[in-house]
Amino acid sequence: MASQEEKRNRFKKLAVYRTNEVLKRLKVLGNCANRSAYHYNEEEIKKIFTVIDIKLREVKGKFNFPEHKEFKL
Repeated sequence: MASQEEKRNRFKKLAVYRTNEVLKRLKVLGNCANRSAYHYNEEEIKKIFTVIDIKLREVKGKFNFPEHKEFKL
């Protein structure tokens, strides 16, 4: 079984790699903003960033640390 240190190192390695991949892909998406090369409208841009925002909130929520509160009615 992997030790806590091994799990931590594996997380750090993958998190750095995957975060950099996301940042690269966002940069590539940003290239689509070049109006001399592409034609788009505001509605299309809103759709793109709405779906990105939704997925970002979903993934970010997976990392939240819930507060352990006593249940009361």
